[in-house]
Amino acid sequence: MDIKIFEGEKTPFYYYDRELLERTLDSIEACTAGTPMKVHYAIKANATPELLRIISARGLGADCVSGNEIDLAVECGFDPSKIYYAGVGKTDEEIVTGLRHGIGCFNIESIEEIDILSQLASKEGKKATVALRINPNIDAHTHEYITTGLKENKFGIDLSLVEEAVRKVKESDSLDLGGLHFHIGSQITISEPFRILCERINELKTKLRLNGTELRFFNVGGGLGIDYDHPDENPIPDFRAYFDTILSNIDLDENQEVHCELGRAIVGQCGSLISKVVLVKKGLEKSFIIVDAGMSDLIRPALYGAHHKIENISAGPDTPIKTYDVVGPICESSDVFGKDELLPETKRGELVAFRSAGAYGSAMASRYNMRDIPGYLIK
Repeated sequence: MDIKIFEGEKTPFYYYDRELLERTLDSIEACTAGTPMKVHYAIKANATPELLRIISARGLGADCVSGNEIDLAVECGFDPSKIYYAGVGKTDEEIVTGLRHGIGCFNIESIEEIDILSQLASKEGKKATVALRINPNIDAHTHEYITTGLKENKFGIDLSLVEEAVRKVKESDSLDLGGLHFHIGSQITISEPFRILCERINELKTKLRLNGTELRFFNVGGGLGIDYDHPDENPIPDFRAYFDTILSNIDLDENQEVHCELGRAIVGQCGSLISKVVLVKKGLEKSFIIVDAGMSDLIRPALYGAHHKIENISAGPDTPIKTYDVVGPICESSDVFGKDELLPETKRGELVAFRSAGAYGSAMASRYNMRDIPGYLIK
């Protein structure tokens, strides 16, 4: 990482590697060309407008979870017909926003939501395409806060209620059943949960077909993880293995499509949080690198116990290695980026990079302690 490009930048800030993002999108295009796989970008991962314009220019759809995300997606060039709207608590105002933009699909998460969307669509004089989000009760083997496909999670319609949900949609003159939607969790790094999901989809497809229900698409959600420990060795996820797992295990008819919603896998590795060392504090038993970035700028370590690779990007190659805890300035004991980190001997004023911060860094930033939201640099 050439720190010369950071000269004059106010820290902390998010740095995005445009070339890596473009190569990541190239890989997705190469792996999906000629297949029935359609990719939507999950805007919740990173909503930086300049990044969204790069992604929308490649023809990807958008996965949105709020009315404001829908507005931003349209503003940044996403085709409204490729915008899909998910979420367990869509407000009436947000639903109307989607209807008026003419978005491609609403992912319905409950029996109750069917009636609400039907009434609002009728009032707007629209016919809304919907997908029923099904809770498949699959353990994604990831952190409990980002597991979404188990029975005890708040998301989706229970398998026992699928036929009732299908019936209610079919009874509505203002709704059109397009497909089924699933999402089992995030930061999934093994293929088995995706294979099991495809089996569940095949079972449901067969069951619904027996009742005369034909579907145009299946949305398998997102969840593909990235390598937080080795971002330079694995800067681009193994999209080939992911798409092959889905396409080789899901049973599609000739005109059916399969959709997915990738967020972290697209933008995670292209971003870093760049911070300046405020001081190095020597305690009785530990030495602390105190930086000017905090949990308000990258909350994943505090919220999930996650770890991002930490680099002193100012130090020379022959600088001796020492052990530090790397912490921020916020008045919380959870404001810790890493403990017992082996880093080059670090001095006040040097720059530290927290890698793999392109997803759920800026998107989850806050003004806690009245701190400024960091700016960003795209090179």
